[in-house]
Amino acid sequence: MAFVNQKNKEIQAKIVYYGPGMGGKTTNLEYIHRKFHNRIDSDMVCIRTHGDRTLFFDFLPFDIGNIMGYSVRIQIYTVPGQVSYNATRKLVLKGADGVVFVADSTSPRRDNNLYSLKNLQENLGLYRKDLFKIPLVFQYNKRDLKDGPLLSVKTMEKDLNSRLKAPCFEASALNGVNVAATLKAVISRTMSSLEHMIR
Repeated sequence: MAFVNQKNKEIQAKIVYYGPGMGGKTTNLEYIHRKFHNRIDSDMVCIRTHGDRTLFFDFLPFDIGNIMGYSVRIQIYTVPGQVSYNATRKLVLKGADGVVFVADSTSPRRDNNLYSLKNLQENLGLYRKDLFKIPLVFQYNKRDLKDGPLLSVKTMEKDLNSRLKAPCFEASALNGVNVAATLKAVISRTMSSLEHMIR
């Protein structure tokens, strides 16, 4: 839930990058931090977890303009994808105003994507949030990989997005392809949701 500071006329919102382990969540945030460093006024905070090469969470304020006279500050987090870190995922997801689901396009990771989306729905439910109502964007990552079979976008849409009908992007977080577009889409959807909230 966004924090509204009436005195400072500021809204602080939270976007969480969610998805299976090793799917590219951290790579997305690292790219964003490098690409938009001139618009970010803090360092990326990283906590490494044993057995997980991704970051525990990332935190970076992101100034993006105004909603009805309120300045908006976005905090961007990622969660550990490994199954054993569900308690951490729950904690980081608390108060989320928008979600980017980073799915792994490689065929062997198909079941991991499905499990992670189900896990997202369950964990949102703990905070009385609905996967069908929260601002959500899908990113089908690793489309640049040449070795090994990739799932078709049609298959990924059927698996993950056939009922949700959220915006989706084919991406390569490593090369930055559609990383900014994904971020822009989730910020836009989140800001629209926040505008309705403060009216």
